[in-house]
Amino acid sequence: MSPSAISSPTISNVERLLQTSIAPQTTPLDKDPKALHWAFQELGRHNLLGLKVAPEWGGQGWDSKAVYQFTDQLARYSGALVFLQSQHQRCVQELVNSDNLELKERYLGGAIAGRIGLGVGFSHLRRVQQPVVAKETAGGYLFTGTVPWITGFGIFEHWMLAAQLPDGRAVFVLAPFYATEDCLNFSEPMELAALGSTQTVTATLQNWFASEELVLDIKPVGWIQRADMGYPLTHNFFALGCAQAGLDILEKAQSSGISEVGAAYKRLQNEVSQCRHATYGTLENPSEDRLQLRAWAIELAVRCGHGAVVVSRGAANFADHPAQRVYREALAFSVSGQSNGVMKASLERIIGGM
Repeated sequence: MSPSAISSPTISNVERLLQTSIAPQTTPLDKDPKALHWAFQELGRHNLLGLKVAPEWGGQGWDSKAVYQFTDQLARYSGALVFLQSQHQRCVQELVNSDNLELKERYLGGAIAGRIGLGVGFSHLRRVQQPVVAKETAGGYLFTGTVPWITGFGIFEHWMLAAQLPDGRAVFVLAPFYATEDCLNFSEPMELAALGSTQTVTATLQNWFASEELVLDIKPVGWIQRADMGYPLTHNFFALGCAQAGLDILEKAQSSGISEVGAAYKRLQNEVSQCRHATYGTLENPSEDRLQLRAWAIELAVRCGHGAVVVSRGAANFADHPAQRVYREALAFSVSGQSNGVMKASLERIIGGM
């Protein structure tokens, strides 16, 4: 097997856990929410759900490079699990950064240990037309509208709801992940082509009230657009891990004796290594080419996934075949966390290859 993406001694012991507990479960993790919930809790039992959280709060206190290496390697074994835990870790980080000490003390310890799962619902803030809005009222905020995407229904207990206020700022609150009378309801889990076990739903709110005690933060106008410009590579590591999963299948297929399989593996492995090196390099030396690197990583995930399908022959058409899963995950990671800038960079790379 190709070497691990993990090089930091800080997290070198994690690789054994991923190979022994997660890698053998890739098929059930892709299909079964209960299996995915178990794996999520397994990460919590090994203190891997508060990676950036300071040790005084019970977290690991890892730097960005260690977190990205963990993400890169986990994506190699399970796209569903890496995506699910990333939603949770995002909410955990907002909880850590919040000035709401009561919420921290109530939820943070359980969240880091995996006893409490936390989802997120804020990607809609990128849209010009906001599907859900909030307004201030006595003692809190009222939310009305639809939140299109929330992952972890039936797995997570709470989720981070965000909505734009009339002045353009965004209020973030911690909401329950279950229906509350007629004010807050959830759709059935979506039938997604990839990552279906993550139980992604839509929330509908009608004057749902969140008290001030549930407020995590109020962010300034244009916050998410500035965040996207500053950190367009966060999702690169999903794509790079997915590309590596495709390479693992290609590597095994070299035993077929067809020379082109080995040539394709070596060519793609070299390109993935170059993209990974360049991506990690931007952590210390920020580059203006970060969007192009994101587009490159996406393209490599698709090419490696497609290569895995081709060398697996007709068997790749079975829904539970590893190549089928990897290829579907490559499609999902092509659009996860997508901004207009990422879309343009991806299209430019497609056009450039024609």
